[in-house]
Amino acid sequence: MKSKVLKRVLSLGLSAVLTAACLAGCGGAQPAAPASGDDGAEPAATATDDGGEAAPAASGDIVDFTFFGGMPGTEINSGNNEIQDIIAEKTGVRLKETWLTGQTVSEAIGSIIASGTYPDLIDGGDGSLDLYNEGVLVPWDEYLESGKYPNLTNYYTPEEWDQFRQDDGHIYWCNVFQNTKGEPTGTTHNDEAFWVQARVLEWDNYPEIKTLDQYFDLLERYAAANPKTKDANGNEMDIIPYTCLCDDWRYFCIENAPQFLDGYPNDGSVIVDFEGKDPTIVDYNTTETAKRYFKKLNEEYAKGIVDKDFGTQKYDDYITKLSNGNVLGMCDQYWDFMQINDALRNSGLENEGCNYVPLGLTIDEGMENRWHTYGDTLNVASGIAVTTSCSDPDLAFSFLNAMLDQDIHNLRFWGVEGEDYLVDED
Repeated sequence: MKSKVLKRVLSLGLSAVLTAACLAGCGGAQPAAPASGDDGAEPAATATDDGGEAAPAASGDIVDFTFFGGMPGTEINSGNNEIQDIIAEKTGVRLKETWLTGQTVSEAIGSIIASGTYPDLIDGGDGSLDLYNEGVLVPWDEYLESGKYPNLTNYYTPEEWDQFRQDDGHIYWCNVFQNTKGEPTGTTHNDEAFWVQARVLEWDNYPEIKTLDQYFDLLERYAAANPKTKDANGNEMDIIPYTCLCDDWRYFCIENAPQFLDGYPNDGSVIVDFEGKDPTIVDYNTTETAKRYFKKLNEEYAKGIVDKDFGTQKYDDYITKLSNGNVLGMCDQYWDFMQINDALRNSGLENEGCNYVPLGLTIDEGMENRWHTYGDTLNVASGIAVTTSCSDPDLAFSFLNAMLDQDIHNLRFWGVEGEDYLVDED
């Protein structure tokens, strides 16, 4: 077996599109872990066996495509990213990326529709149906059936592809970076959890926290012993033991914990109970566990443990607080706040233990913990689409197909062999 030694990890900006798999509904579907390399493990290859390798583009044949992603992301448009340049040479496409800033995804898609100007490629998130209803998306069917894009065609089974069909019978988008081929190898928990700063666990000699009561007891005791902390510049700040996010569609951060606390996995907006003869649907907000959970939040708010501004803070406020290092814990999907890892690392706060550790809690001890998803959850509500404004849909589908080739996968997750990683004889 070959061993690979990682020297530094570079990823193409488009890999951030992984997060699009999570923007449906109340956070019911999770994407695969983005290519951040934080866990030191190589994600399972997404290329199909018969997809081949991307053929190098002829000199000067690189086409610039525009892309909008309905989620926060980092633009890589300067032309000085080595991995982006290599992929452009191999695929013939370079993306000019635009990401969600200062708006909800619905507002952003509404503005795009109102302008009548569309990017070549788009992930509309919760606004995908609006784009479909406007008739501005290219149907995928003939491209999938053409035989020219085997990576795409074989990416899902025919039955799975059928789940992407809209009411007119056609497919208009796909989560191109969601499906894992082979066994998942990542070690990052990319799903929802009650999170706690590493320093809090260290302070209490790494206790085993299993229940919601135990979690808040730990936060209370740490905050009482350590009411103040310092930001990266040495400025003193008050500790915020626990904060909640309920801004716009991200209200799931406060709302859907009862299903997990009851020992059920993330099945979307409901609990699916398979105990009886036939599966039954339960609204998790009506359970006894939900009553106990919200009662607990009320109690902790009255004690001053829950952030007093949680009900009015916006997403940007929330991310700023987490980046400052004075929030001890919260409940959230990892993909919803993962960008703060770089901020904590660059500021040195990671070395102070301000990074977050996931805890899979249940309402009582002895219950099954189902917070972590070991397989992919198929999200068909949104994905990458090609718009009717694209001058060369064939090239767009060729690009998406090539992005699933193994050599492109290696570039995105590992970088350049011999420079970013080494392969020895073993």
